[in-house]
Amino acid sequence: MTIQTPLNEAQLTLLRLFSREMTSDEIQRLRALLMEFYECELQKELERVIQEKGIQQKDFENRLNRQQRTPHLISNGH
Repeated sequence: MTIQTPLNEAQLTLLRLFSREMTSDEIQRLRALLMEFYECELQKELERVIQEKGIQQKDFENRLNRQQRTPHLISNGH
């Protein structure tokens, strides 16, 4: 059984805006534009969290160094 959820306002707005036929090129450009938008939003959220938690560059470096020193488990058939 499939449960349908109602469309939110952003989805309805996009459906209204793009209710016409679009070329493949237009679809690709629109997709790229949306990806750029979400990338920007993600970057802003990341910066907010880093600021809120007081994360420093050295914290990133420590985490990276710790991951590089941790030996990966090698499967021996068990």
